Amino acid sequence: MQSLRYILLPILATTLSFAQSSGTEDRAIPGTLPSYEPITAQQRLDWFAESSFGPASLLGGVVSAGYGTLINRPVEYGTHWEGFGDRYGMRLTGVLTSNALEAGLCAIWGEDPRYPRDEGKPLKNRIAHTIKWTFVAKDRDGNTVPAYALYIATAGNNFLSNTWRESSEADTSHALERTAMGFLARLTGNTWHEFWPDVKEKLFHRNDSRGLP
Repeated sequence: MQSLRYILLPILATTLSFAQSSGTEDRAIPGTLPSYEPITAQQRLDWFAESSFGPASLLGGVVSAGYGTLINRPVEYGTHWEGFGDRYGMRLTGVLTSNALEAGLCAIWGEDPRYPRDEGKPLKNRIAHTIKWTFVAKDRDGNTVPAYALYIATAGNNFLSNTWRESSEADTSHALERTAMGFLARLTGNTWHEFWPDVKEKLFHRNDSRGLP
């Protein structure tokens, strides 16, 4: 529990900081065309599918299940391939539940869960951008607001899952730990979306260049 304090307190401090500055930095200048286009219903479905079954999520599941198998947590699953599968499946049910809750809440009050890249900016700015958008989102007017749907979905899913998890980790302490890890997972996903397109472009461009006569 002591370690969770150092994880959750920065999250709260960051949220309050962005809440104070929201609604000003992203508003369009009067007389100009707005740069933000509200998310559509189809785009919400696409976000749910990508967040649940995209490369970042599936790879994260392999890492999470593999580490859990290595340290045998929860102990009920054991350290074999079947245990790996159980851990992977348990994580996937949590991801699906959390993403479904977030997508539904976002649709109700017009929050946009998508990550906006900060392409072309200096590296330190882009890293700061991935951290910022772990805790904030756009509302239906394009203003930056705390990502309330994410907060509720992440915490709600991890406490709700206590009802079907193994007894060794079905308690408040583990639910809080999983909630903190949920924010870390969102940060990891943001980092993937921010930098993977650049890496992919360089890799494919290099391969194409080698194929030229």
